[in-house]
Amino acid sequence: MSGLRLAAMLSVVITIGIVIALLGPALEFFREVPVVDFLTGTRWAPRFANPSYGVLPLVTGTAWTTLIALCIAVPFGLGAAIYLSEYAPNRARKVLKPVLEVLAGIPSVVYGFFALYFIAPEVLKGLLGIEVGTFSVLAAGVALGIMIIPTVASLSEDAMSAVPQSLRDGSLALGANRMRTTLRVVFPAAISGIAASIVLGLSRAVGETMIVALAAGTQPTMVSSPTTPGQTMTGFIAQTATGESTPGTLTFNALYAVGLLLFVITLIVNIISIRLVRYFREAY
Repeated sequence: MSGLRLAAMLSVVITIGIVIALLGPALEFFREVPVVDFLTGTRWAPRFANPSYGVLPLVTGTAWTTLIALCIAVPFGLGAAIYLSEYAPNRARKVLKPVLEVLAGIPSVVYGFFALYFIAPEVLKGLLGIEVGTFSVLAAGVALGIMIIPTVASLSEDAMSAVPQSLRDGSLALGANRMRTTLRVVFPAAISGIAASIVLGLSRAVGETMIVALAAGTQPTMVSSPTTPGQTMTGFIAQTATGESTPGTLTFNALYAVGLLLFVITLIVNIISIRLVRYFREAY
């Protein structure tokens, strides 16, 4: 028990350390840039002669890529989980699940080049006829969605497999077919695990760096269409952290301000998801 308690406390200490590391430079930044202007401004141009630090362009880029990723990952991930848990024979499950989980081990930079040189020109432009440029939040979002499919599918399949067989047998005995049993009995019983898998995928999509840095673009503009390029919060952090800004300057401190905002957004999403999971959770 002491080892488990130590592990739990270590995670708390690490989280506090991250917050402390972000707070110092972020507070220096907010001494010069008002918080309201930072959160509501629509122009992000930290390196211009007339700099502006409105973070909304970065937020919209992050929101678009994350939303597109969820639209890809949730239906395909849950579909794969339902098939593996309820329909696939044991031999197929033993082959398909490891193959699916291999996608989770592919480096994100590979997905970034995949989006840049295949998804955008071959799939979006060539196959679907969507007019996109070299960089677009749509290509980055699709690659993000493919990357988090294994997360949603694997965790959801584990949650559905943990549902007692007696619940399925009872539903079938009452005359429900297999699909109705899956959707009306198994799915609600596993909803807490399924919701946790979606939240984990969401958090990974929000915090992903290399895919959006390579495929979404580096121009921080207000993204109103998924076919246009745009910079995300993590993309800006990756660009600034490479040494383009001098430590201690306002532009460099902006990196920590954006990182702190990203941390707060992720924290809020996790708090809301925990409350939703507890509300919908079913005990059996």
